[in-house]
Amino acid sequence: MRAPILAIVAKLKSEWLPGTLRAVVPLFLEKGWVIRAQPSLLPAWESAGLPPDELHGEEILSEALPLADLCLVLGGDGTLLSAARTMGHNGVPLLGVNLGSLGFLTAHPASDARHIVQAYFAGELIPEERSMLHAELRRGEEVLVQQSVLNDAVLSKGTLARILEFGLHIDGFPAAIIKADGLIVSSPTGSTGYSLSAGGPILHPTLDAWVISPICPHSLTLRPTVVPGSVSICITLEQTDEAHLTLDGQLEYPMLPGDRVILRKAPRSVTLLQNPDLPFFKLLQQKLHWNRR
Repeated sequence: MRAPILAIVAKLKSEWLPGTLRAVVPLFLEKGWVIRAQPSLLPAWESAGLPPDELHGEEILSEALPLADLCLVLGGDGTLLSAARTMGHNGVPLLGVNLGSLGFLTAHPASDARHIVQAYFAGELIPEERSMLHAELRRGEEVLVQQSVLNDAVLSKGTLARILEFGLHIDGFPAAIIKADGLIVSSPTGSTGYSLSAGGPILHPTLDAWVISPICPHSLTLRPTVVPGSVSICITLEQTDEAHLTLDGQLEYPMLPGDRVILRKAPRSVTLLQNPDLPFFKLLQQKLHWNRR
């Protein structure tokens, strides 16, 4: 029987990283876990005073290596989004510790890192399934991009581009011609991100639904809309000088008139391990200050 494997995905520039490693890694080593991470983690690892020979610096995802049993995400929400597209989408549960400033997804603060890992070993954390959005960028019959994302897909104009025009189809039905600065399709997880800034609603992260939010639409009747997670969404770019498809705010692809973005529910979800003492609405109170006047 092989030893359990911990993969670490971290925000390397965080000043809190060495201290967090020092707090949590010994808990795994004591139980015989193998630690894997990218070689770039080694300076923070050594700064934490951890034994260098206990870090297996290699490609975290490799067909020659078994999948990890757990992915410890040390960083902000952007770090977790990246881990979701690689580790999480392959079935590895994600445990996020917040080294950033907001932390909707990496909700556990760095100061509680040791406690939350102890809670993991005690079986006290709740696995929460989060739907992913599968995006395809097509040009004619060619598929240029295929990617599953946890947060959102955004079509937006370039710096000097004029207003964009989209054709929106929902399950094949021609729902609207939209003139706007852009369009956001977000998952329930992503509803507290860019979509919220564009006036979209907050969805509970376990709902099976998508939010379609125009960015600065040139019609007051175009409002953010919630649709079932079972539908497919097709967006055709009609007119533009310059446009881009951005996935999870991290992957960007240029678009041309006639290009189509097809969005549907990804076949796999992501498992986030959550503290039962920090339910979703308590998190909203903390991050959005709902409990303050």
